[in-house]
Amino acid sequence: MNRRAFISTTSVGVAGLALAPDAFAFQQPAAAPPVTSFTELRRGVGMFIGTGGTIGYLVNGDGAIAVDSQFMNTAEICVAGLKQRAPKGIAMLLNTHHHGDHTGGNKAYGVSKIVAHANCLKSHKAVTEEAKTVDQQAYATATFTDTWTEKFGDETIEGRYFGPGHTGGDAVYHFQRANVMHMGDLLFNRAHPNIDRAQGARVDNWIKVLEAVSSRAANDTIFIAGHAKDNAVRNTKAEVLHFRNYLTAVLEHARAGAKAGQSKEEVQKLAALKGFEDNVSPNARLTLAFVLGICYDEVTAK
Repeated sequence: MNRRAFISTTSVGVAGLALAPDAFAFQQPAAAPPVTSFTELRRGVGMFIGTGGTIGYLVNGDGAIAVDSQFMNTAEICVAGLKQRAPKGIAMLLNTHHHGDHTGGNKAYGVSKIVAHANCLKSHKAVTEEAKTVDQQAYATATFTDTWTEKFGDETIEGRYFGPGHTGGDAVYHFQRANVMHMGDLLFNRAHPNIDRAQGARVDNWIKVLEAVSSRAANDTIFIAGHAKDNAVRNTKAEVLHFRNYLTAVLEHARAGAKAGQSKEEVQKLAALKGFEDNVSPNARLTLAFVLGICYDEVTAK
């Protein structure tokens, strides 16, 4: 093809695209839908994996209850699945803490009752008001300070606050007859955790929380983790104590470094934590260095 013919042919093609602005839609693949899954655990209690922290749920003759809501896109998928499983609909939503990957989809549930710890609601409002996203939120309508209990069908759910850990307002929800505990982000299985010091996190007390929770559990208790390596969010008491040991190790390393006069940056240089070399980083921010830095700030705080 000579130059004149090429220009002529190309001009016709461009003109055609101008007349059909959606032409490129046939050439670009649509964004892949998020990968999600429902897993039944015991006596109507299950978990939903999507984008964000693990959602727990209960389905029985009275309808459905969900624990946490992820982001809006996967919240809508979870809601549709729960409504298929529970013809009476979703009666209630429980929030373990305020982070957006656990509360961002609250509105999708369309429920009038959302339960959370009082500190969770306080933090949820504070961070979303600062971000100017209040119109996108559905906040807790019922709060508690120590414990909350409600019977739903043939199941009893208890919410309990053990003090600051991952944030200043994390709750553990226990489906008592099914013997399943939803830990929210108080449990990261084989993954470096997020630690929200700005909203009241305390690693030293987080260790005590994990010990208290495990002491209340039976040998067959199922623990739902907020996040985990390879999506291994169905856990036993052994994983809870393993994470307790991880937090103990990072805190002790930071404390020893500070006592020896090391700077925060020097403490953060540790390449791997002995005994926990297989821990992964859920994202670019949540690394061992991040965790060590938070621990250093905690042990050196006035």
